This record gives sequence, structure tokens and C-alpha cells, in this order.
Amino acid sequence: MLSARPILRTAARSAAVAARSSLRVARPTLLTAQRYASAKAAPTEVSSILEDRIRGVSDEANLNETGRVLSVGDGIARIYGLNNIQAEELVEFSSGAKGMALNLEADQVGVVLFGSDRLVKEGETVKRTGQIVSVPVGPELLGRVVDGLGNPIDGKGPINASGSSRAQVKAPGILPRRSVHEPMQTGLKSVDALVPIGRGQRELIIGDRQTGKTAVALDAILNQKRWNNGTDEKKKLYCVYVAVGQKRSTVAQLVQTLEQNDALKYSVIVAATASEAAPLQYIAPFTACAIGEWFRDNGKHALIVYDDLSKQAVAYRQLSLLLRRPPGREAYPGDVFYLHSRLLERAAKMSDAYGGGSLTALPVIETQGGDVSAYIPTNVISITDGQIFLEAELFYKGIRPAINVGLSVSRVGSAAQVKAMKQVAGSLKLFLAQYREVAAFAQFGSDLDASTKQTLNRGERLTQLLKQKQYHPLAAEEQVPLIFAGVNGFLDGIALDRIGEFEEAFSSYLKSNETGILDAIKNKGELSKDELEHLRKVTEEFVSTF
Repeated sequence: MLSARPILRTAARSAAVAARSSLRVARPTLLTAQRYASAKAAPTEVSSILEDRIRGVSDEANLNETGRVLSVGDGIARIYGLNNIQAEELVEFSSGAKGMALNLEADQVGVVLFGSDRLVKEGETVKRTGQIVSVPVGPELLGRVVDGLGNPIDGKGPINASGSSRAQVKAPGILPRRSVHEPMQTGLKSVDALVPIGRGQRELIIGDRQTGKTAVALDAILNQKRWNNGTDEKKKLYCVYVAVGQKRSTVAQLVQTLEQNDALKYSVIVAATASEAAPLQYIAPFTACAIGEWFRDNGKHALIVYDDLSKQAVAYRQLSLLLRRPPGREAYPGDVFYLHSRLLERAAKMSDAYGGGSLTALPVIETQGGDVSAYIPTNVISITDGQIFLEAELFYKGIRPAINVGLSVSRVGSAAQVKAMKQVAGSLKLFLAQYREVAAFAQFGSDLDASTKQTLNRGERLTQLLKQKQYHPLAAEEQVPLIFAGVNGFLDGIALDRIGEFEEAFSSYLKSNETGILDAIKNKGELSKDELEHLRKVTEEFVSTF
């Protein structure tokens, strides 16, 4: 019994130590458990956590590549999982719908849906594709109408494109570029003479609704037929037209116009109409730009018309607000400037070391009540190399294209202007500026001196001369003699209502009797002193008999 006492004491002691140590271990565990119990799980995670608990399994590897739809509505799906997803990656839903990841948050991914959100259901599985949004590119797209992702919608069968490109790529740097020096002729007298555009330039077309913005861009596309029907690849200019948020009937009419004028064969139409989802309207200009870039990067020349970027900005605002991004001025997101700058910076004239190709951009912006100081118009004006400002007042007066010469400018185009046009149109802008100044005062007083009357007289005739019918673009060799006649006062004695008649008669006369002058402008691009003197005599003789 005596020997058993120390053994019992030792056992009691070790039991007490074990109890103390177990309490020490248990205390932090209990505290941690209390903390977890007090921390509320995010509502978005509750259903997924419960599911995992019921199953008794947590497949971490699976969460990296797949996810589940937590909520869907207004073209936006919120997804739990997809831990390894990239920004702007394409995802595929088990229903077959596709989307693009725009918001990468701590506990969920915000995905914008390309198409109807009715197909997508809560709890549905979503898979990563591992691809950033890519579109088909290459010459096979010419003559076709595609949607915002490059899928054909014209009923002419599939497109077997030779390549594909990411919709959103980085713009060329400074070294691969070259300054703009080749003309991009629109065939419109008022544009080619006063606001010339060069290949690789970004020239904004801005104005209220129904002022002829699309007509200016469309005439520029139709005017390229004279070079695209030829064999010189360096002179050809392929055209890409992107319709954002327009009526389907308008797009159908445009395709018909291009077909009738034999211009669809060198054009690509990208259409994201008003009835389509906002993500498609947002991505369509980037898709069109990628298609145009293929020509630029292969040493060819392309023209892209964005019609219009106001609607793209509205679509982007809608997406951003639904994704709960903080709104800025006019409720647009903070990066709406970057949206347009990264798109328009992709238009460039490449240096010879990089193939010497070019991509010219004609973005269109719609103003409200002629307000060019609104947020989106000022943004795009600051990004582009000039603007063609169309005015509703001029349009209603019958001056079409309704270009306000005072507000329109081309910052880099003068270096690319045809030299012959530069020779004859140098003082045209000055004459028109003087005319506008005098015309404002002429309304109030009839007592005008001779020089003021002459300024008014010539200004009226020059304004009349710059009018042009839609879908009737003129070649540079046809425009130069007409501008020459107007600037040098040969039209001063002709009645205003006969200016149009004079234009047709004079052009026909030159084509039949003075082909030498026209050929000199067409082939050399400039007129010598003798040729200018000869043109003066020819014009004088014709006016005297008219």
C-alpha cells in the first residue's frame, strides 16, 4: 500500500498537466470557432457553401476552371468560382450561351452575356475557354455582313477566314508609325478642298441626328471604287463599316446601296443593331478594328467607319452601371475616355519597315442640339486629328453636305492633300470666312459698298459650288478645275441657280476637249505654271460662251 501511494500521486499529477494543456489547445480553437461563427458569409456564397457541406466535399481544383451562376439578369451573370479566369476571357455556359468576364472581384466574377440572358439559369455550370475574345480576319470577309463577334449574318454561308485576331489589342507604338502623307480622297469637294484627310488619320464626323453624317462616310467608301477596280494594290483602300445601335432597316438599306454601286466587294459590314445586347454593341467596334488591322499589318490600306461611338459609350455605360462600377460625369464610367482612345489609337500609318500599310478611321459622334461641349463629343474631339462638323441649320437651308467650314478642321491632312488642290483651294477658306462675317451684317442693312457686295456675291457662289448630290463622289481631277473657277472669280457673273448646270457642262467640256489638264492632275497630282495659265484661259473661254 505504501508503494502504491507515489504512483497514484504521479498519475494524478500527469492527469492535471494533460487537462491544463488540453485546455490551452482548446481555448484558441474555441476562439477561432467563435470568430468564424460571428463572421457572416457573403450572401452570394451561402448556396455554394451549403451545397459543399451537404456533399461533404470541396473540390478546389474544380473552382479554378468552372463556376456556378449565382444570379442573372439585364445581360449580366454573377458567377461563383472561376478563380483563375483572365480579364475579358470568353466563358461558356452549359446552356450554350457565351459571355465575357469584365469584373473580377474577390468572391465572384461579373460576366456580360453575348445574347439573351433567358437561356442562362441560376445554379448553371460555367466553363472557362482560356481564350480572350477573338474574331476572324482576312480578305475572305470582304463583301460580307457579320455580327459583333464576326459571325456571318447575311445568309451567304460560313466564312472560312484565313486567320483570327484578338478583338482588343494594343495600338502600334511610336517607332512603327510614320507621319500621314498620302491622301484619302472622299470625293466630296468641301472635304477634299477644306478639311483634307490622309491615310492613317482619325477624322471625326460630328453633328446632330439627321444631318448627313453617315452620307459623308458612305460617299467616302463609294469614292474608293475608282482605285479598288484597278490593279495597283498600293492605291486600293478596303473599307470596314461598323453599325452600332442602328435600326436593322438602316443597315439593310446601306448594304443595298453598296451593292448597287458595286462597292460591297471591297467592304466589310459589322452590325450590332439596336435590338442586340449591350455587350455586342460594346465589342463590335473592336471587332471591326481587328478586321481593318489585318489589312494595315499586311501592307495594305483600309478605312474604318464607326457609326456611331456615342451609342457604344451608352452601351458601355449600361454594362458598367449593371456591374456596379462607380459612375462619373453624365453617369459614364471613369474609363470611358480610355474606351475610345484605345480604339482610335489603333488607326495608324505604318512605316515602310513595318509594311507601309495604313488604317484610316472616321468615327461618328451624334450631338444633342449642336452641343459639342458635352462629355463624349469633347473626349473624341481631343483624341482625333480633326473634325467635320455638320450643322442642322445648313442642312435645312439645302446646303448639303451641311459642313460648317468655320468649325471643321483637319490637323494633319494638309500634308496629305493633293498638291493641285492645295494650289487652287488655298484662299477658299479665307473667302468663305469673309463671306460669313459679312453675311451676318448684310441682313440688317441694304447700303453696302462695292467690295462688300463682291464678297457676298462670290461667297454665295462658292457655297453653291460646294453643294453636292449624295452618292456622286468626284475624282480630284474633276474637283480642281471647278474650285479654280470659283476661287478666281469666274463664277461671279453666273446666276446662282445655274451654278450646278455650269459644273456639269464645264466637266463634260474638259473631259472631251482638255484631257491633258485632267491627266496632269490625275497622274502628277499637281499643275505647272504653264498648265495653270492654260486652265485659266480655258475657263475664261468657256465662261464667256456659257
